Amino acid sequence: MSLTREEAAGRIMVALDYPDAAAAETLLNELAGVPCYMKVGMQLFYAAGPGFVASLKERGYSVFLDIKMHDIPNTVKGGAASVTRLGVDLFNVHAAGGSAMMEAAMEGAAAASGTGRRPLVIAVTQLTSTSQAVLNEEIGIEGRVEDAVLRYAKLTAASGLDGVVASPQEAAAVKAACGQSFLTVTPGIRPSGAALGDQTRIMTPREAVAQGTDYMVIGRPITAAADPRAALESILEEMVHA
Repeated sequence: MSLTREEAAGRIMVALDYPDAAAAETLLNELAGVPCYMKVGMQLFYAAGPGFVASLKERGYSVFLDIKMHDIPNTVKGGAASVTRLGVDLFNVHAAGGSAMMEAAMEGAAAASGTGRRPLVIAVTQLTSTSQAVLNEEIGIEGRVEDAVLRYAKLTAASGLDGVVASPQEAAAVKAACGQSFLTVTPGIRPSGAALGDQTRIMTPREAVAQGTDYMVIGRPITAAADPRAALESILEEMVHA
């Protein structure tokens, strides 16, 4: 498929994996004007709090709050309501929490949004750092990683959520199993030549577009680059010409 630069930017979620708001502000200033999502994870959210999310919304950014809720259904329902009231555009839970927990997240988000737009709610299947050895020998789930991802994706879809977090290697299979409108949000995106870091199931932006992924979470290839703006522009160029 062919993407415009703006469409490509709208599918990138820049991972603001920083210890505090000041560090994140430096990157935000460098990327100003690019209409991408900003992903706020646990490290930054715990340090900077809801006020930082509000500041991103005031600047016009779409926000993915990546805090991976995983608790009893009632607690997750309350947490979902709280983050919905923050105005986030997307947040996630762990599919391993089960259908009752995921349904409770949807109930909390719907109740808190009232007549307004509900945030998208997605579930984590398996982390992109999870190898088959870790899945089988440490987590205790038998079989291939892709099979575990698809099982959780189907459970997520049946629970009424909007999509899943999965590696780009599973995006096409998730779409085939759950429908093309079921969202795939894929970490593990590494431009050609980039360091792998702690990711094991990865693809380049060009490959991920070809697999049909909806959103790409990209952190260190942008945030750790000598010139983050140039790194982002290079990724956009690759996506536009995919």
